[in-house]
Amino acid sequence: MSPLARIASLKLKLGLVIVLAIIVTLATMVVAAKLGLRLRWGALAALVLSLVSVQLVARGLTSPLRAMARAAEAMARGEHGQRVPETSRDEVGQLAAAFNVMAAELETLDRARRDLVADAAHELRTPISALRAALENAVDGVQPADLPALLAQVERLGRLADQLLDLSALEAGAVALRRRPFPVGELVAGRDVALEAPADLLLHGDADRLLQVVDNLLENAARHAPGSPVVVRAQPAGDGVRVEVEDRGPGLPPGDAERLFDRFARADRSRTVAGSGLGLAISRSIVELHGGALRAEPVAPHGCRMVLELPGAR
Repeated sequence: MSPLARIASLKLKLGLVIVLAIIVTLATMVVAAKLGLRLRWGALAALVLSLVSVQLVARGLTSPLRAMARAAEAMARGEHGQRVPETSRDEVGQLAAAFNVMAAELETLDRARRDLVADAAHELRTPISALRAALENAVDGVQPADLPALLAQVERLGRLADQLLDLSALEAGAVALRRRPFPVGELVAGRDVALEAPADLLLHGDADRLLQVVDNLLENAARHAPGSPVVVRAQPAGDGVRVEVEDRGPGLPPGDAERLFDRFARADRSRTVAGSGLGLAISRSIVELHGGALRAEPVAPHGCRMVLELPGAR
């Protein structure tokens, strides 16, 4: 470690290095004069000694920069696990710390990208395999083509593609919201579901997008809790509105309350449940785009409650 590592200012370090070089040069010239050396030999000795002393004192100033250069080259090759030592408290040390934070975020993003590709490939494999099997049977004359079944698989592929594009646009903030005040009852209009809410309670946001959120939550409840009653509640909460979608299904496995909102997440890993696993991720993105929050809570003795915190309209 450099003897200047404890100094928190790079400018001060450089200044001290210059002062040290001057002191060593002057001291060497004085000693050379007392020893009776010629001026040129004294100057040469002063130059060599000042260079050596500066190298020894400032050896830690550039090592983090060289380490960052090597790490950046490795990251350009796809090795995102690179980190650099934070050996000082000055601007170079701060740069090293920021570099490590950036490297960690890039590693997380790269892992998420790989997971997304793997999950998307897995989701696409099922309808594509079904289509291939049906078409091969039809071509070989083993079984006539079931056109409604083929159409259903194609529609499933289309929905998955639409959801992926929708999620990408939402996470990039490229979706324009058409905000307006509207009664909370519009969220369940036309749905056979009980609504418990004040008649004059208003939301402020994009009604179509928020309706998409509630539709996703209701479909999710119906999928994982078939036959159980689903209740939607809404009430004022501070300056906003709290909306709850509650079912009496099997509930949440331990530790899954947050994982539900990951892309392609499944609340029940032990069985195959229809759906792409993107609905809740899309719903959270829409709610966060409104400045709200979406979370899952367990219900005693069993069941699940989706809680939306949304902006209200006065």
